[in-house]
Amino acid sequence: MAPPVLTSLVPHTGPAAGTNPVTLNGSQFTGATAVTFGSAAALSYTVNTPSTITATVPPGTGTVNVTVRTPAGLSNTVTYTYAPTPTLTAITPTQGPTSGGTSVVLTGTGLTGTTAVTFGSTPAMSYIVNSATQITAVAPAGTGAVAVTATTVGGTSGPVFFYYLNAPSLLSVSPAQGPTSGGTSVVLTGTGLTGTTAVTFGSSPAASYTVDSATQITAVTPPGSGSVACTVTGPGGGSNSVIYTYLAVPVLTALSPAQGPTGAGAAVTLTGTGLTTTLAVRFGTVPAAFNVLSDATAIAIAPAGPAGPVPVSVTTSGGTSNALAYQRVAPPAI
Repeated sequence: MAPPVLTSLVPHTGPAAGTNPVTLNGSQFTGATAVTFGSAAALSYTVNTPSTITATVPPGTGTVNVTVRTPAGLSNTVTYTYAPTPTLTAITPTQGPTSGGTSVVLTGTGLTGTTAVTFGSTPAMSYIVNSATQITAVAPAGTGAVAVTATTVGGTSGPVFFYYLNAPSLLSVSPAQGPTSGGTSVVLTGTGLTGTTAVTFGSSPAASYTVDSATQITAVTPPGSGSVACTVTGPGGGSNSVIYTYLAVPVLTALSPAQGPTGAGAAVTLTGTGLTTTLAVRFGTVPAAFNVLSDATAIAIAPAGPAGPVPVSVTTSGGTSNALAYQRVAPPAI
């Protein structure tokens, strides 16, 4: 009777803890009395046919020779490799939005041949094994803190933790309008504003911003025009938008009447554009009482002043207008 012959072992690698089944292929297996992995006996084995044996791998390390013994003798050897259990020691970055899509780098050992990367119970959207010590993975959607693990033929690693962050939310911007030249200090209120990485007005970044708290940011507007969406970006993603409106500098085209007495009380109609948000009307440096009728019309009450011309201007949220001359006329002498 010829001794047994081994031709292959499937699979030919497995965890250091053993207990996994393998199939030995070959011939002359009838009456097998032992299956060994290095110096350790298989935990169990079954001779299925003269050409196949199913064995349960014992614990071990490294690469070992597998043999089969029958009454006719000892077989040749085939090799079996114990794969180390993978370990994870770090994940960078450690946080990202609940929508997923964050690219993270996992650092550890024994990562060659990784067959799965999971975030909690959810597989990574994708992953690439860069080396035995590094994997780049894309986080799936999720919530809260989740354990991230890597699985190889050597087993499943211990966890590192990834934290899903909610996207910031904006409630208001105050003031909600300002000049096209920018430079307006505004207060953004909302939630989840800690860690803000960007504040934008339309497609332009804020001239500057300060995160005052988790619910407030103070920002300085950049130049712009029209109504734009103001948004905040943080580790949890991008916020909803609140609207900020850039106002053109007002323009005065006429005063009616263009002259009046040196005493106070004359009503003067101001005609122009951009007058809706009028904050002040001045005759020289003296403020006047006023009433805005429309974007094109306001009525001011001229303050007292010396005879002669005085420049009249309007200040709105969009800035200060050009000046038109108002002529004060002295009363006739007696």
